[in-house]
Amino acid sequence: MDRYEPLKIEEKWQKIWEETEAFKVSEEKGKPKMMLAEMFPYPSGAGLHVGHVRNFTIVDVLTRFYQQQRLNVMRPFGYDTFGLPAENYAIKTGTAPQEVTKTNIDNFRKQAKRLGFAIDWSREINTSSPEYYKWTQWCFLQLYKKGLAYQKESYQWWCPEDKTVLANEQVENGKCWRCGHEVEKKKMKQWFFKITEYADELLDEIDNLEWPEKIKTMQKNWIGRSSGAEIDFKTEDNTKITVFTTRPDTIMGATFLVLAPEYQGLDSIVSDDCKDKVADYKAKALKKSEVERQENKEKTGVFTGVYAINPATKEKIPIWVADYVLAGYGTGAIMAVPSMDERDHEFAEKFDLPIVETELVDRDLYGTPKTTYKMRDWLISRQRYWGCPIPIAYDKEGNPHPIPEDQLPVLIPEVKDYQPDDSGRSALAKAKDWLKVEINGEEMTRETDTLDGYACSSWYLWRYASPHDKKAAWDPEAIKYWEPVDYYVGADHAVAHLLYIRFWCKFFADQGYLPFREPIKRLLYNGYINAPDGKKMSKSKGNVIDPLDVINDGYGADTLRTYEMFIGPYDLDAAWDPRSVGGVYRFLNRSYNLLDKINNKVDNSTIRNKTIKKVTEDIHKYNFNTAVAALMEYVNELYKSGASKEDLVTLAKLLKPFAPHLGSEMLERLDSDDEWPVWDEKYLVSDTATVVVQINGKLRAKLEMDASDLEDEEKVMEKVLADKKVQKYTENGIKKQIFVKKAKLVNLVI
Repeated sequence: MDRYEPLKIEEKWQKIWEETEAFKVSEEKGKPKMMLAEMFPYPSGAGLHVGHVRNFTIVDVLTRFYQQQRLNVMRPFGYDTFGLPAENYAIKTGTAPQEVTKTNIDNFRKQAKRLGFAIDWSREINTSSPEYYKWTQWCFLQLYKKGLAYQKESYQWWCPEDKTVLANEQVENGKCWRCGHEVEKKKMKQWFFKITEYADELLDEIDNLEWPEKIKTMQKNWIGRSSGAEIDFKTEDNTKITVFTTRPDTIMGATFLVLAPEYQGLDSIVSDDCKDKVADYKAKALKKSEVERQENKEKTGVFTGVYAINPATKEKIPIWVADYVLAGYGTGAIMAVPSMDERDHEFAEKFDLPIVETELVDRDLYGTPKTTYKMRDWLISRQRYWGCPIPIAYDKEGNPHPIPEDQLPVLIPEVKDYQPDDSGRSALAKAKDWLKVEINGEEMTRETDTLDGYACSSWYLWRYASPHDKKAAWDPEAIKYWEPVDYYVGADHAVAHLLYIRFWCKFFADQGYLPFREPIKRLLYNGYINAPDGKKMSKSKGNVIDPLDVINDGYGADTLRTYEMFIGPYDLDAAWDPRSVGGVYRFLNRSYNLLDKINNKVDNSTIRNKTIKKVTEDIHKYNFNTAVAALMEYVNELYKSGASKEDLVTLAKLLKPFAPHLGSEMLERLDSDDEWPVWDEKYLVSDTATVVVQINGKLRAKLEMDASDLEDEEKVMEKVLADKKVQKYTENGIKKQIFVKKAKLVNLVI
């Protein structure tokens, strides 16, 4: 037989799969379905990396596993293509984002096929194609009609380098998550989605999700529901300040008020002699991210020069400004009770403010019951050229009007200069002819903001059900068959994306467009693959492992895929180990070589059935690494005992989800189908027994022996007395020996 040549075998099977459209599926009534997808990849110029391979291979192992069980399995693919990388490249080189995106997609598709993924390529989608973003705009309009897409003026994070606003989660340590430039706060009129309308349902349904506990906890913390009361305090000149507190019963201990630097009306409260200090403090606070402000151990603040009256004690208490209070939480003002709250206590100690023991009062005595949330409405405006245009236009008075649905899509115009400017408008504003639009006979001016990329990825899972539908965003019958998604796999976007996709699902269910309220049944959140030294891979460090380098070095895609499943538990980070890659290659090579060693006289029924059970249950539990380890052990046993055709058919079938090219090749040579094997319970009965040995009533040894030996007392005693541990205690002779067969117990009296 010829030697194992992975590149040759993989080329053969990839060609067969493409020519036969092997993974193309359609709705088959009465046949159980399974839909699996990974989180949308962004097709960067660098192409796929080994982290993508781990993520995608998990999806592929499960896809092929269920295909082999003869379910109707859909595994689609797509690209999240809008965003700053393509736009920045366009600014730098003058190359249109459309052109860059097409090149990157072509490269990603080629790499995905090279890795042998079981993708239904007829369902491929791209968020920046007009056929797709037409329906993103339609989704926006549905939210707008119901008042859940709205505009307001507020302070927003602004990146002076990228010249665009950023959401809170896109600011890391006071810097832009993309370019690393320091950000600042800027007051702007922006578009928002009213996700807070669904805050309670988003929170209450979390415990019912089959998701990792750490992700569910992160979602709960992000929503951050708090129940309490709003209480009115008044200044000496009768200005009302409403605070939110979760402990209205501690009001007797409130010795000062604290306002957020962004507190509305702050400037009118501050005394004249403190205005400069407050303004300076406010300017510095606005440069910090909310995460920094919450985690900063060193409390900072400034006195406003004004006092309020505690309605419970009638005492005058000072009003301070401090950045540990956030404008978006509650009212942006708190009553500080330093004897009950750690942060208030630290602040009081630093600024020598009163700390008094608190006498608790009845919670209904003061204030109005109120529930508040940490989660804010979703800021969706971006000052970018390369994004989905917001389908809004403004009349001469500046009032917004929706673009009629029959005028969608609002196409992205071609421009020569992609550079945004400090005006706060995207490069779309430079397309003068495009700006003009007529609605109901009136000339208007188009919105120049584009949608946050998260909007494009908040509905793509439903588009997979009918990706070429020209009449609707998704076909109701196809949705009813395929969705919700059975498995969703990713390693990023633990909070924002998953909350947004759940929000849109609930909204469109309320409008009658979806027959379910949760979009994802099971979420798998995989760990990262780091460089060999354990550090995170990055181009700047020069430690990125290119998957195609591994493949083309002769190892092949099957080795890479199997190694990434074997590297460790799927949900933990792991360091790349070149030596282990070679070990996996040798395992696949040995598996292939068994084809030349068939011996149909051997009987490996026990190990074969145990391996089927182990691998099947491990895949069901997502223990991919131990499933591969079980296959390695199986191959070792087959080399010791010899392998029948049935043994090798089983090996090939169990191997196929991990190494699909090799598995397919072996099954073809063995003239077998690929249907997943089922174990026979009769072969799983243990063929060994543990005999406990007591000497003078004390446990001295445990011996493993064949279960059949228990039928022969002489044989049992012979093995017990031959044991070195037992001999150490019995060298002076044995007075009595007792064997209790049922208890698998030998008792020796010395």
